[in-house]
This record gives sequence, structure tokens and C-alpha cells, in this order.
Amino acid sequence: MKLKVTSAKGAATTKEVSLSKDVFGIEPNDHAIYLDVKQHLANKRQGTHKAKERAEITGSTKKIKKQKGTGGARAGSIKSGTRVGGGRIFGPRPRNYRFKLNVKLKRLARKSAFSYKAGAKDIMVIDDPKFGEIKTKDFKSLLSNLKLDNEKVLMILGEKNDNVYLSSRNLKKVKVVTADSVNTYDVLNASKVVMTKSSIEAIEKILN
Repeated sequence: MKLKVTSAKGAATTKEVSLSKDVFGIEPNDHAIYLDVKQHLANKRQGTHKAKERAEITGSTKKIKKQKGTGGARAGSIKSGTRVGGGRIFGPRPRNYRFKLNVKLKRLARKSAFSYKAGAKDIMVIDDPKFGEIKTKDFKSLLSNLKLDNEKVLMILGEKNDNVYLSSRNLKKVKVVTADSVNTYDVLNASKVVMTKSSIEAIEKILN
């Protein structure tokens, strides 16, 4: 698959790049995508949720009423989870939601995500942007030139570029990552994936 390279000013160029079929043209594996996205979201969870249980509630442990003869159900402490103001029964406790996946499966998931985007023609290739200073205005001009003002954009760079990253940080619908840190969730969550020429080479090298 070949894509035309767009300049940073939004103009079409005569240059083309070839996308590897082994990365951008495979039969997508939906289950691999599901597992990778599930892991990504699980690993982001803090797991700090906590509810007080019976032993942690402040209150007396005295028996409320006698065991028999009242005509009602037997009742013990006011801290019982069945009573108003009592502790939570089997409440949430702090825990770690992280789990591991095989490297090959994660690579397959990323290939599947890229293949979906390539099939939908949602991948755009541009020349590597060069920002002399940190300016959000310059980044917004770049998006405007590419006609991506109202799109949810994932920009993938070949290598770290602080000026580009910091210029985009205040924009809600834009995320800038490097080729070695891109994940399946970000690719699928974006409506347009903007890749630099150097990032394509890096991604194909990593996933192959």
C-alpha cells in the first residue's frame, strides 16, 4: 500500500511511502485487540477504592435486643451491614488491576489496529515537523493546514521532539507519541492517525 506524503503546510508532494503489508495490511485479530485494550485500561486504574466494613465502623458492639421473644429477626451489633449506618458487606478494597500479556500478542493487536485504520483510509503521512519553539499556535496552524481542526488526532513521531509535544499538550483532541510508545488503544481511539515518514520506518522495524 502506498500513501502520498503531505507537507507540514498541508500541500501535497510528489513523494510517496510504501506501507508494509505485514503491519498495515494483515487480517485484523479482534480478540487480540480486545485483550490489549483491556490491559491498557486496567493498568491505568489506580485501584485505591475503599469502603468501610463492619470492623471499621465507629459504634458499639452491644447486642441491640434480646435474642428471642421480640417477634422480629435476631439482631446483633448496630455495625451490621444489614442496618442503616452499618458497614459495607464485602466492600471494595485497594487492589492492583494490572495483568500481563505476551509480547507477540501485543504486537498482533497493534498491527490489527493499524490495519483497520489503513483499510478505512484514516492514516495520513507528513514530513517530519520542525518547530523552532514551543507554540500551540503553530501546532494549531499545522492541524488547520491538514484540515484536521475538529478531528481527534493521534500524531506519531519517529523520535522524541519536545517542541512538538509541548506545543500540542493544551489541545484536548490531540495526542503526540513516539513510535516506540504507541499503543493499540490510542490508535483505535483516534479518528485520524498522522504519521511522520520516520515513524513508519520505526514502527515497521518494531512490529516486524
